[in-house]
Amino acid sequence: MSDRVKEILSWYASETPGVLNNLAKIMNTGRLAGTGKFVILPVDQGFEHGPARSFAPNAAGYDPRYHFELAIDAGCNAYAAPLGFISAGAADFAGRMPTILKLNNSDSLFNGEDPCPAVTASVQDALELGCAAIGFTIYPGSAFRNDMYEEIREISREARSVGLPTVLWSYPRGSGLSKDGETAIDVVAYAAQIACQLGAHIVKVKPPTEHIEQAAAKKVYEKEGIKVDTLPDRIRHVIQSSFNGRRIVIFSGGAAKGEEAVLEEIRGIHAGGGFGSIIGRNSFQRSKAEGSALLNKVMDIYAS
Repeated sequence: MSDRVKEILSWYASETPGVLNNLAKIMNTGRLAGTGKFVILPVDQGFEHGPARSFAPNAAGYDPRYHFELAIDAGCNAYAAPLGFISAGAADFAGRMPTILKLNNSDSLFNGEDPCPAVTASVQDALELGCAAIGFTIYPGSAFRNDMYEEIREISREARSVGLPTVLWSYPRGSGLSKDGETAIDVVAYAAQIACQLGAHIVKVKPPTEHIEQAAAKKVYEKEGIKVDTLPDRIRHVIQSSFNGRRIVIFSGGAAKGEEAVLEEIRGIHAGGGFGSIIGRNSFQRSKAEGSALLNKVMDIYAS
């Protein structure tokens, strides 16, 4: 085990040996093994956005097994998906890739202003499928945010008791925020802090923009001279807001875009001290060869 992995595990010293073992398993898998950096493949878009929007650009993606193969071939640290997709490949690919079972999900058939995902799987499901962690989404800014906070409190306690770490998607969204506010630097940093306070072992947030949403926060940012002009500055601030860098924080890949745009964003995340990326549509909506090549270019940046 590398010194870097040992250092990261030391930040979670109060956790059970099972949780530490599974965190180490994820950190010691794939091309970035031992570096303390992460590239994870998430495929929850079929549930969240619908099959055609998710998989029509690369029809091979309709097959759940395709995503296991992509994560393995590319050398990812882990593969995250809802119950159906994980169940469809867990036996065939047992022992070849750590999996993260996404325990709650939303659909896009109802366009309410305040999202409130349903709990769609259990900790027991994760155990039976041999998963290395559970995943869960919270929406700070939603009128239903407190329900989500209370749900993850109970679910993560159960997961810890059986040795499973929690990966928390912390995505600000809802009637409490403007559209620009969903990725504002003050809001993303706040969302990361909330996830850490809820006990997340790995925090997933979106790359923040320069926009500052909250008037009270804007005064502090200006008074204290907090740098937010560049993406590395903003990433650095989000990491600082996550227990001063003592929690693993990874960043989403966002909507599908060109390869150079993806890599430029990754360079900014890496320069700011981000722990890695969780890249879905920008990998699986390309052909397997193109998606794997892109993921390897991302890994090259994080390994540099």
